[in-house]
Amino acid sequence: QVQLVESGGGLVQDGGSLRLSCAASGRTVSSYSMAWFRQAPGKEREFVAAIRWSGAPIYYADSVKGRFTISADNARNTVNLQMNSLKPEDTALYYCAAAAGHAWVPLRSVQYGYWGQGTQVTVSS
Repeated sequence: QVQLVESGGGLVQDGGSLRLSCAASGRTVSSYSMAWFRQAPGKEREFVAAIRWSGAPIYYADSVKGRFTISADNARNTVNLQMNSLKPEDTALYYCAAAAGHAWVPLRSVQYGYWGQGTQVTVSS
């Protein structure tokens, strides 16, 4: 089993930046995929970015490509999400997730078996 704890959320102005971190404990192997999802009230959970512990391959949702950067720190068992040029539409509860047993990197929330509690990101205009 894997335990995930997110941190780094908060309130930021339009155009600002935040850095989210996901600390993983338990079984963290190189074959695991790590991802960030987000969910706004009344909306479906949305894929944001995904990465292997090895650092490649990396996938981004079109809505965040060029603004967000996902990275993996193997020494600290931590996955980070650097968010720049934030917009009000980025406001959501951001979740860290882990998936095991896949030869590819999953991009759907139903494919991830482990989830953190989420960290709130609010972008004001």
